[in-house]
Amino acid sequence: MTREQLEHVIRAAAAISDTEDIVVIGSQSVRGQFPDAPAELLVSMAADVYPLRFPERGDLIDGSIGEGSPFQDSFGYYAHGVDDTTAILPEGWNHRLILVSGPNTRHARGWCLEIHDLAISKYAAGREKDLDYVRVLATRELTKKSTLLQRLAVTPLDDVRRNLALTRIRAHFPSSH
Repeated sequence: MTREQLEHVIRAAAAISDTEDIVVIGSQSVRGQFPDAPAELLVSMAADVYPLRFPERGDLIDGSIGEGSPFQDSFGYYAHGVDDTTAILPEGWNHRLILVSGPNTRHARGWCLEIHDLAISKYAAGREKDLDYVRVLATRELTKKSTLLQRLAVTPLDDVRRNLALTRIRAHFPSSH
C-alpha cells in the first residue's frame, strides 16, 4: 500500500464513519512516520483503522470498504475496520500518534502509531508475520532497543507474553542499539 492509498483509506473511512479522526494501528501505520518505508514493510494491502471517538464504527468501515468489498475490487486495497481493543499497546501510545492529513485525505486526520508503539503491538501479537515485520524494523534501524524495552515495561501483558516479547527484542538486537 502506498502513502496515497493509505490517505485514500483514511478519507473514505472518515466519510463512512462521519468523523474526522481515524486511527491507523496496523502495519500500514508505518507510513505516518516513514512515508517512504522499506518495501518489505508494505506488503499488506489492508489498513487497520477505526474512528478515534467512535471505535464501534470500525464495523461500519469494514462492511463498506473492507475485504471483498467493491472498494477493494475497484482499488486493490481495503480497510480492515477494527476497534480500540484490537492491538495491545504501551501506556501513552495515544500521545505519540503521527498525523497524516492534507488534500489527499480531504483534511480528515489519520493518526498513525509511532514506530516503537507499532513494534510493541507486533511483539505482543507474536504471529510469524508480525515477527518478520519487527525484524525488518530492527534490521533497517527504524527502531531502537532501548525505546522498545522502555515501552515493553509499560505494556499491559502477562509475565509469559512479556518475557517472550523481551526475548524476541533481544534476539533482534544482538548488539546494543
